[in-house]
Amino acid sequence: MQTWIALLRGINVGGKNLLPMKQLVALLEEQGCRDVKTYIQSGNAVFRSDENDATVLADTISLEIQSKHGFQPQILLLTLRDVEKAIAANPFPVAEDEPKTLHLFFLADQPDAADLNRLEVARADSERFELQKRVFYLHAPKGIGRSKLAARAENFIGVPMTGRNWRSIRKIAEIAREIE
Repeated sequence: MQTWIALLRGINVGGKNLLPMKQLVALLEEQGCRDVKTYIQSGNAVFRSDENDATVLADTISLEIQSKHGFQPQILLLTLRDVEKAIAANPFPVAEDEPKTLHLFFLADQPDAADLNRLEVARADSERFELQKRVFYLHAPKGIGRSKLAARAENFIGVPMTGRNWRSIRKIAEIAREIE
């Protein structure tokens, strides 16, 4: 049985694509997932499943959400090992003391031709970023809400991605460790 971390993209944001976590838990359990736990309302779930193929499982869950809730979110499934490797590889350890300023964006695929020059041009003087395979790290000390880099990064990287702040990703990993 595999422990999965599901990062659902774009749910419960600005009153759109509403999916209460209790309903997400029930939906995952209906799909045979066990030990389902969620973290905050932004679409983070940890569970165990007999399905070992991340693509098959993500597609199944996404289609079930479409069927029951009328929208089809992109779902990125990660293992605890994936998340722990991303945490360990954090290029900005000094930012860990202010966890809301450090974000990890997990990419659906490894980019073929990320435009690092355009990322650099969009970066504010206070911001730092690094792209490592399937994780884009962004330290935005003045906040992500005002960051032009955060708003444009997906276009410049060329791969769908979803981000979580340092505090959230650490808590999600902790939940996965407890389940595993």
